[in-house]
Amino acid sequence: MSRFDGYVLRQLLVLFGFFLLVLVGVLWISRSVSLFDRLISGGQSAMVFLEFTALSLPTLIRTVMPMAAFGAAVYATNRLSRDSELTVMLATGSSPLRLARPMLYFGVVTALMMAVLTTYLRPASIQQLGLREAEVTRDLTAQLLNEGSFMHPTSGVTFYIGKIDPDGTLHDVFLSDRRDQLRPITYTAARAFLVSTDDQLSLVMVQGMAMRYNSKLKSLSTTLFADFSYDITSLASARSGGKRNLRGVPTTELFSRSGRAALLATGNYDTGEITEELHERLAWIVIVITVPLVGYAAMMMGGFSRFGLWPQALTAFAILLLLEGLRGLATSVVLNHPQLWWLLYLPAGIGLTFSALMLRGSGRPLRLYLHSTRHTRRNA
Repeated sequence: MSRFDGYVLRQLLVLFGFFLLVLVGVLWISRSVSLFDRLISGGQSAMVFLEFTALSLPTLIRTVMPMAAFGAAVYATNRLSRDSELTVMLATGSSPLRLARPMLYFGVVTALMMAVLTTYLRPASIQQLGLREAEVTRDLTAQLLNEGSFMHPTSGVTFYIGKIDPDGTLHDVFLSDRRDQLRPITYTAARAFLVSTDDQLSLVMVQGMAMRYNSKLKSLSTTLFADFSYDITSLASARSGGKRNLRGVPTTELFSRSGRAALLATGNYDTGEITEELHERLAWIVIVITVPLVGYAAMMMGGFSRFGLWPQALTAFAILLLLEGLRGLATSVVLNHPQLWWLLYLPAGIGLTFSALMLRGSGRPLRLYLHSTRHTRRNA
């Protein structure tokens, strides 16, 4: 690696880190607001929120990494052009293709980061996040012990507590169960207690009333009780469970024939979903090599201007949008036709082709200008 390549590569890595930090921060703030409200209102602690945030970071980083690499390549090329460093290198005989070498090194470095992220860290974090979400869902005690607000532990159930004493006594309890639409029932109680056994969680209500409505007969029956026990274990079982998240399946399992066969045997996934997930992880590795070269090649098109390279930057961004659209289209095709898995790598191939064509045509205005200048000096 030459001194110039190392100089450009250091700039690219610094800019990449900056853009990655900014983009992850913006995306994290937009997503964490709803997550914070959902967890805290459900009675969870701030540590649970931080744990969930940390487990979601690999997915956020993978999402914005291509954009950060693209932004670093475009910004670094624009700064090198503005400082006339690219002009000097081209004037000494270096071709735009030769100057693209640090961009290729940068793409390889980001591809290695993406390989670790998309094949190991992200599936592991999604798998752990699913386990923690199931644990939080089953923790009904933490969800229900939230005074002064209406809570919905599951669909069709509303729970309210007016006040909670330090000893755990609940006051002014309201419980509405509308899971049976024909016969909804509502409980109110002056006091209540949560009683947990080995595998059962019960709400013991004292001095209350039960109101059951019969929609067929259009009648409302009311029952007063001194104490009544209501099993709420079913609320946890209704919300827990579900099929395994394919995004959290280890990459080695997707690669192995036995692993794919086991996933198909569950009946939760088809061949298209498994094939798309496997090759999408690998396609993300290739795309982060392509986007810096696309940004650099587009910025090298045309002549140099003191007004900057904004037209070239817009061209590079348009190509990036085109590649992203092709990736979305390829994903939908592979889901229905898994034998066309190679389409997921087609956007990266198209991006590399665009880069080669643009680099072949770039730098010519400067070379023509230098040639005409030398010719004029000879004649003089």
